[in-house]
Amino acid sequence: MGLFDMFKGDSGEVMTPPLALAISMLYMIGADGEIANEEIGQLLMVLGGDDKGGVIGVGGNNQKLLERAMKYWKSKSVENFFSEAAPVLGDAQRICILTNLCDSLLSDGHAAPAEQMMFQKFLAAFDVSEERFKPFFEVIATKNDRSVFSKKDHPKNRAGFKVSLSKN
Repeated sequence: MGLFDMFKGDSGEVMTPPLALAISMLYMIGADGEIANEEIGQLLMVLGGDDKGGVIGVGGNNQKLLERAMKYWKSKSVENFFSEAAPVLGDAQRICILTNLCDSLLSDGHAAPAEQMMFQKFLAAFDVSEERFKPFFEVIATKNDRSVFSKKDHPKNRAGFKVSLSKN
């Protein structure tokens, strides 16, 4: 510990599950260095959007939550976040965050390598195996694969094709 480390401290924020959700979304949408409109839409969907004079923003108390999350996101590493968030999250909260992150990373139609790596870090930090998460992933990937509407020759549009989940 350095002489002046006691002045660094943290932001004074107490990690809570809602704050962890908002911060998680920011780490994911910023993972590839680009923030797509679809990713902003996902963030608004998760935090709750509000329409004020034709401008869509975060509504109600969630604006303060987003401000706190952004302050944290800008000042701390994702590894630091994992060490603070994982202990306060139950299994259902971890899966909720992971499914929202997965939906966000697939919302723009592709998963950039940096986003995939970030998602792998979340899985590991939240102690959820790929095998356990696979059924959730398949549902979200199916939901976001809108090419089945625009490509007549899409493999999933073949006569007799049935969508199903893999079995663990």
